[in-house]
Amino acid sequence: MSVLTEKKLVFLGVGEAAGAFSRSMNIAELAQMSGFDIKSISDDEQTRTAKQQDFQEYGIQQCQSLEEALTDADWIISVVTADQAQAAARSAVPYLQPGVFFFDCNSCSPNTKKNSAGMIAEQGACYVDVAVMAPVYPLRNKTPLLLSGPYATEGTEIFSALGLNPKVVEGEIGASSSIKMIRSIMVKGMEALTAECVLAGRLAGVDERVLESLDLSYPGFDWKNKAAYNLERMTQHGIRRAAEMQEVDLFLSELGFTESMSANTAKLQQKIGQLRLRNTETDYRKMADLILAKLFN
Repeated sequence: MSVLTEKKLVFLGVGEAAGAFSRSMNIAELAQMSGFDIKSISDDEQTRTAKQQDFQEYGIQQCQSLEEALTDADWIISVVTADQAQAAARSAVPYLQPGVFFFDCNSCSPNTKKNSAGMIAEQGACYVDVAVMAPVYPLRNKTPLLLSGPYATEGTEIFSALGLNPKVVEGEIGASSSIKMIRSIMVKGMEALTAECVLAGRLAGVDERVLESLDLSYPGFDWKNKAAYNLERMTQHGIRRAAEMQEVDLFLSELGFTESMSANTAKLQQKIGQLRLRNTETDYRKMADLILAKLFN
């Protein structure tokens, strides 16, 4: 009998990650794949309708309450935003049964993960620290996932059966997240630096010459295409990235750093994300000009 047989899988948060995984995992033998997202019961009709469409597109059964979603759940995959991860864990606690697996895939500091794990453990449930180590598109179920904590090995077996791409990281809860957080200093920091460089370059009228110079210093990096990609990431996901970088800043402060660069990365990610630009431009210059028009309007 497969480990998947008659299992109920639940997504907490039904956004990009849930959509990428749900449509690429091995789900045929599951008894049910359902989910709950707070936006699906929003008072705002547009927000509510958009989220309900996500459920339909992703093939995830929509639940109208957290209690409905978690009743009789076997495996829970939490993919909310970093600033809501601990609140989501706390809200789930009353509905957890002993032995349920809670996969926390959110980009949070190790201590945030440990706090969530403590709450989950009080119910006899099995908390797994999961770090998502690359964008879920285009990799989807092949996205590298690092799992740590006392249930990491069992969690890896479950994720492998689902067709995901997990790997155990030796260590306690927080080991996976430490890798993710410190990696994000570079990844999200590079996005913010690229945005500041390109936006300033456009204002000064020297952006192309600057990027050409960078191409000479870093052959093969293709700064124009990388600039376009980084600007797209920030316009589409800046708010979520800002929440992650606030967690990074918290982690750095716990390590003894003060006035981290990551704090300013969070601010710029937030500022650009809040513009809520929805564009299909692939030219960094057009994308930059759209951002500047909004910023200085």
